[in-house]
Amino acid sequence: MQVLIISPTQRGIGGIAQHVQGLSEFLKKNGHKVDILSSENTFTIPIKGLKNPSFMLSAFLKTKFKKGNDIVHAHNLPSALSMKNASGKKVLTLHGIYSKQIDMLHGKATGKVSSSYEKDALKWADAITVISKEAYDYYTKLGFKVSLVPNAIDISSLPPLKERLYEKQIIFAGRLSKEKGILNLLEIAKKLPQDIHLLILGSGPEEDAVKDATKLQSNIHYLGYQPKERTIPLIRGSDVLVQPSLVEGLSSTILEAMVCKTPIIATKTGGNVEILVHNKSGILMEPDSHQKILDEILDLITNKQRAEQLREKAFSQVQKYDWSHVGNLYLNIYESLLK
Repeated sequence: MQVLIISPTQRGIGGIAQHVQGLSEFLKKNGHKVDILSSENTFTIPIKGLKNPSFMLSAFLKTKFKKGNDIVHAHNLPSALSMKNASGKKVLTLHGIYSKQIDMLHGKATGKVSSSYEKDALKWADAITVISKEAYDYYTKLGFKVSLVPNAIDISSLPPLKERLYEKQIIFAGRLSKEKGILNLLEIAKKLPQDIHLLILGSGPEEDAVKDATKLQSNIHYLGYQPKERTIPLIRGSDVLVQPSLVEGLSSTILEAMVCKTPIIATKTGGNVEILVHNKSGILMEPDSHQKILDEILDLITNKQRAEQLREKAFSQVQKYDWSHVGNLYLNIYESLLK
């Protein structure tokens, strides 16, 4: 089977990039040919607000030269236009509720335009998949036939090393943008005791805000983008992973923390409520409950028994999100389209 994967990104610690990496490796291991079209090998304008539109146009033009595809698998709406232009059966995977994300980041006017484009793009696909039940319910109510295929990770490939930089450390790893809750985390961090150190890994539009915070607080440390070979050991070496997203699909970072047996504090949004059970495999909080999130951080660092119970339950739960299982769900969809 020849599969063309189209994605705004294929490298880094972001959820879409990791999903594309994992799916590509799974398909190759199972004897299929994979070609990836992304911003890493296609012209884009690296300016906020222009990167996705420029990727849409250049990828659209480039697909004319991508022949012989059995399956064209596009990830998120910026990839849908080039999916439409490519030959082969078309699968569109949505990593969240796209129009809602645009509405939050760019305002209601832009959100309205994106919602119209979203409905058109969904009609171009032969099959639509989503990674969370929240998105499944949303798009099903719009009248589309949708399959739920959760995010996944390759558990056996995660580095086994552990890296601890401070006696007490908590960690955030992900895109530095408003919807990921990084600004809320910086507010919470203002009240952190000086002996608890916050590590921030990633890049994005709020990078300057993070750098400014490190100048004001000596216990906030910005490590920038880090490859998985270092990100995973830092997660393993941390007392708590904090994921205060305002919107979320199904977080690869949370799945990785579950494998790393690092206790998790996340917000009650998107796929977080599907993969974590409050007070059993993680702590789920309201996005704006800054003081309560801080209280939970302090408790997990001192309450070793509670932390141990959370990490063991999370580790047992995460096994069903391995690519060895999830990859076959995609293969079933591909094969049904080719029949």
